[in-house]
Amino acid sequence: MENRETISLKVSDNASALMLEKTRIDCIETCFDRADQQKNQCGFGKSGVCCRICHMGPCRITPKSPKGICGATADTIAARNFLREVVGGTSAHSDHGRHLVLKLKEVAEGKAPGFQIKDEKALRRNARLYGIEEKNRSVNEVALDLANLFLNEFSEQEGFLKTLELAPKKQQGVWESMGIKPNGIDRMVVEAMHRTSMGVDHDYINLLNHAFRTSLANGWGGSRIASIVSDILFGTPSPVKSAANLGVLKKETVNIIIHGHEPELSEILTAVVTDPEILEYAKAAGAQGITLAGICCTANEILMRHGVPVAGNFLQQELAVATGGVEMMVIDVQCCFPSLPDVAKNYHTEIVSTTDIAKTIGASHFTMGHGDPLKSARDLVKRAIDNYKKRDPAKLNIPKDKENLVAGFSVDAIKYMLGGRFRASFRPLNDAIIQNRIFGVVGIVGCNNPKLKTDEYTNVLTAELIKRNILVLQTGCSAIASAKAGMLQPEVALEQAGPGLREVCEAVGIPPVLHVGSCVDNTRILEAATEICLEGGLGDDIAGLPAVGVAPEWMSEKAVAIGCYFVASGVDVILGNPFYVSGSQAVYDYLHGGVREKFGASFHLVEDPMEAADRITEIINKAREALGINKKAERKLFDMKDRREL
Repeated sequence: MENRETISLKVSDNASALMLEKTRIDCIETCFDRADQQKNQCGFGKSGVCCRICHMGPCRITPKSPKGICGATADTIAARNFLREVVGGTSAHSDHGRHLVLKLKEVAEGKAPGFQIKDEKALRRNARLYGIEEKNRSVNEVALDLANLFLNEFSEQEGFLKTLELAPKKQQGVWESMGIKPNGIDRMVVEAMHRTSMGVDHDYINLLNHAFRTSLANGWGGSRIASIVSDILFGTPSPVKSAANLGVLKKETVNIIIHGHEPELSEILTAVVTDPEILEYAKAAGAQGITLAGICCTANEILMRHGVPVAGNFLQQELAVATGGVEMMVIDVQCCFPSLPDVAKNYHTEIVSTTDIAKTIGASHFTMGHGDPLKSARDLVKRAIDNYKKRDPAKLNIPKDKENLVAGFSVDAIKYMLGGRFRASFRPLNDAIIQNRIFGVVGIVGCNNPKLKTDEYTNVLTAELIKRNILVLQTGCSAIASAKAGMLQPEVALEQAGPGLREVCEAVGIPPVLHVGSCVDNTRILEAATEICLEGGLGDDIAGLPAVGVAPEWMSEKAVAIGCYFVASGVDVILGNPFYVSGSQAVYDYLHGGVREKFGASFHLVEDPMEAADRITEIINKAREALGINKKAERKLFDMKDRREL
C-alpha cells in the first residue's frame, strides 16, 4: 500500500490525497493506479509513428523500416495522426455547440418546454453581429434566424464561416492568404478524414495546414457558437461567489454531482434542487437538504451562472465517488471515465448517463422527457434522495478541504468591471498594458493528466505569472486547480500579485486570476484578445499582442484542437507535455517553429513551470518591444484640464 509521501507525488491538494488513501483501504482502483500499470507505454504511439489507417498494417516506423507498407514516411504518418487528433477535438466541442443550437431552435419554435431565452440582450447583440435584423421583431423571430444561421455554419459547403468575421481583419487576411479559411464545420471534419485515408494526402505540411484550418472551424466556429448560445439560453455569466474541492459535499445532505460538458440538464437540475416540494421529500428521507455540485466543465457552466460549488476537476471524478457520500453522479459527454460504475459498485452511488451518444456500461441511462423535462428532472432527483438511505456510514469519509472562489468573468463582465455600465470597454486594461503596469496577459487552459502531479504545473505557473505582473485568464480544469489552491479568491491572489498588477486590479475591481468559463469557453479568451485589438494602442491583430496561451497538464484531443486554433490566431502556446509527433523531426519543427512565419506564433514544449514562466516572459517582452511600449510610464497626477483632454 502506498504511503502519504508517495501519494503526495501524484496529487497536490489534501482532499485528493485523503481520498487516494481511502481508495487503497477500500481496495478501489483509480486512474492513478491504472497510470502506474501503463508505465511502459508504447514508444511508437508516443512518437506518432504507428499507422493503423489501413489493414496492411499496423506499420511502425524504425530506422530499419523507415516506411510503411504503402511507402508512407514518418512525416506523413505523424502528420496524419496529428490531424486526426485535431478532428477528434474539433468534433467534440463543435458537436456540443450543435446540440445547443438545436435547442435554441426548439426554444424559438416553442418546442422546448422548460427552457427559455434568459438573456435577450445577448441574443439581440449577437444577431446584430451576424447582420440579422432584430429591431421591432420578437425574441423568437430573432432567435430562429440566428439558430438557422448557426446551423448553416455546420453545413456550409462553398462559402466560409461567418463567425470568422468576428476576428480582427488582419487575422482574417492571414487565413485568406494561406488558403485555410474553413468552410462548414462538418465539411472540414469530413475532408480531414478523407485526406488522412490511405492513399490520399501524403504531404505533411499540407496535412498540418489542414489541421490548423479544421481547428479554426472549431475555435472561430463550433466552440464560439457554443459559448454564444449558452449565454443566450442560460444567461451571460457575471462574477459569482462559490467554493471548490471535495469538501463542498456534505454529510447531512443528499449529494448529487453533475459531470461532463453539456449544460442543458444541469440548468434544469439547479432549479429542481431548490423546489420546496423536493426539499420536503429530502427532509422526509432524513436529509437536511440537497447539495448539487459539479465535476469538470459542467461544473464550470453551472458555477459561473448559478454559483453551484465545484467538487473537483477531471482526475477527482473517481475520488468524489470514493467519499461514500455521493448519492448520484449524473454524466453526459466528454471526460467521463468508463470506470465510474466499477468504482460506484463499492458504494451506494448510482451513475446515470443522460445522453444517447454517450452510454456507459454499468450506468443507468436516463433520457430527459421532451414533454415535461422538469418532471423528468424531479424524478431523477427523487431517485437520488431515495438512495440517501442506502449510505454505508462505515464507508463515509468526506474531506473538509474546500476553498472559496469568485468565478464568472465573461467578456461582458470584464468590460463592465473595467468601465462600468455606460463606458464598458477594455480601455483601462489596454492603458495598463501600455503603461507597463500589467506586463501581459496569459490564458491557462486544459485538463489534468496523471503523468504529471495533479494541478502542480498550473498552480506554480499561475502564482509566478501574477508575481511578474501578468494578468491570468483561466478555463476548464485549470481554473478548478487554481480554485482549489485558493487563487480564485481575489484577496489571496492580490497578496501574491506584483505591484503593477495589484494596483490595476484594486483600482478597477478585478482579481489578477480570472475564471472565464469551461473549456469550450476558451473562445472567450480569443474574444477578449479581439476586444484588446479593437480598443487600439496595441496593434491591429492578435499576433502582435503581449499574450500567450498555456496548456500545462493537457491530455485530450480537444486540447490539440484548442492549441491549434490559438496558434492559428497568432497566440504562442506553451505545452506542459508533448504532442505525439517526436518520431518526425520535420513535423515537430513545423509545429514548434515553422508555422511562426505564417501565423506569427507557434507551439513551445516546456515541461517545467518555472521555465515556462521565463519563456512566457521572453515572448511577451518581444511583443512589447515590437509595439514600442516596453518602458515604464511616469506617474502623472491629472488635473481637470488633463481629464477633459483625455
